[in-house]
Amino acid sequence: MSMALDSKFPLVLAPTGMIPTKAITPFVPVTPEEIIADVKECYEIGITSVHLHARDKSGAPTWDKDVYSEIIYGIREFAPLLPINVSTSGRNWSDLEKRADCLALMGDLKPDLASLTTSSLNFISCASVNTPDTVRQLAKIMMERGITPELELFDLGMVNAVSVLKKEGLLPKVVVANLFFGNIYGAQTTPIEIAAMISGLPSGAIWSGAGIGDFQAQAQAFSLASGGGARTGIEDSIYLDRSKKKLARNADLVSRVHTMGATLNREVMPASDFKALLS
Repeated sequence: MSMALDSKFPLVLAPTGMIPTKAITPFVPVTPEEIIADVKECYEIGITSVHLHARDKSGAPTWDKDVYSEIIYGIREFAPLLPINVSTSGRNWSDLEKRADCLALMGDLKPDLASLTTSSLNFISCASVNTPDTVRQLAKIMMERGITPELELFDLGMVNAVSVLKKEGLLPKVVVANLFFGNIYGAQTTPIEIAAMISGLPSGAIWSGAGIGDFQAQAQAFSLASGGGARTGIEDSIYLDRSKKKLARNADLVSRVHTMGATLNREVMPASDFKALLS
């Protein structure tokens, strides 16, 4: 069973993702300058870490480490202690070389964390392919380079895979995970399913709950009440309300989680505290 984090909880910001476009919402940041500005605004409100996706000049998702380096450099100028996560998603491309490109960044540009989805999964209109060999290879590269995997877990099979990877020595002592709820092919935001996902995590895991689309706020509330953290951002939901009448800014979504936490007498873990846990 994972540990509760007392009054402090991690708040993960996922500002961009791979799906939202300017045509869908004008508030999604896609250029390095826009992403940096959004992260800065949210950092001033209070976040624990940031989960980055990069876009090319046309606005399409890219694996290019040079784009990631520009974003990371801009963020580290104002928040040198903010843990930064880069995406190794297999949603748009599955080959290892592309997915591991951002893991090659060095020095001050080296990410603190990188996403690692422990199995393949379906979304509404596409699949994210994560073969067992690719998952292990990515985990091995992260371990060799001192980058903490931020595990992305959508169902109980993925949670079970965490224990397998840990036994194989492919995960660090501190396990960091995001639990996703609301995807129609994965775990849902019911107390039973949320409890099952949490209970399958290794002892001492640092975890945050995330909800897809309409389920973002519901998943966050369950997670905070259960002693975990929360992930938020336009990557997961573009609306502030379930009636879908108000498009959200990342700062709006971050502020909402702060309000939820205050209701439960919990506060966002400072980035520096999380950085210390990772090291």
